[in-house]
Amino acid sequence: MTTSNKHPGAPWRNFYGRIKGKNLKQSQEAYLDEDLAALSPGAIDWDDNPERTPLDTKAMFDGKPVWLEIGFGGGEHMVHQAVNNPDVGIIGCEPYINGVAMLLGKIRQSGATNLKVHPGDVRNLFDVLPAQSLDKAFLLYPDPWPKKRHHRRRAVTPEYLDPLARALKPGAEFRVATDIPDYVRQTMIEVPKAGFEWLAEGPSDWRDPWGDWISTRYEQKALREGRVPHYMTFRKI
Repeated sequence: MTTSNKHPGAPWRNFYGRIKGKNLKQSQEAYLDEDLAALSPGAIDWDDNPERTPLDTKAMFDGKPVWLEIGFGGGEHMVHQAVNNPDVGIIGCEPYINGVAMLLGKIRQSGATNLKVHPGDVRNLFDVLPAQSLDKAFLLYPDPWPKKRHHRRRAVTPEYLDPLARALKPGAEFRVATDIPDYVRQTMIEVPKAGFEWLAEGPSDWRDPWGDWISTRYEQKALREGRVPHYMTFRKI
């Protein structure tokens, strides 16, 4: 466990996930050194922005619609969406630095220019996102925290959903994918309570992936291990 904030004015936020795994490749170290700073959305963490001055999301992407991916893993989906939607800008948050390095390599390879990357806690980003500034958000195969006593750490709790709802425009889409049945249950209870409506009309609407979906390494692992993905689509009321 580490705490995500050091500034004396910051709220106490425990962060329980991994920050770094095995040693990075030399090429990945280079991506972090050479590319990450230029992809910053702006001053987000408390040490950099203690006044919590809001980000200028309109200027960030020259007025384009703004999407958010919460925990982008290795970046496959984020880069896929950026390449196929050049008319939008996408902010990705991921505290796991190995995943950030993987994403940076994919960005170089793809040539995508409509991405911003925050290598840290999305709750700090929520602090400085203007109200109703996001047009779409993704939460794809989040950390399952399978033990019951850890369910409060999940990203479908009010600590995450309430500020997300504030940052999303009315009518904005929120996609959640998970292969953990109990995570599905918690999502279906908590997300509507935060001001969203579920858009499913039949079983195919949660059994079949979205038309613009690209399968990630986390999904491939789930399928290999016999778990069933669920694809839930919500709309901000």
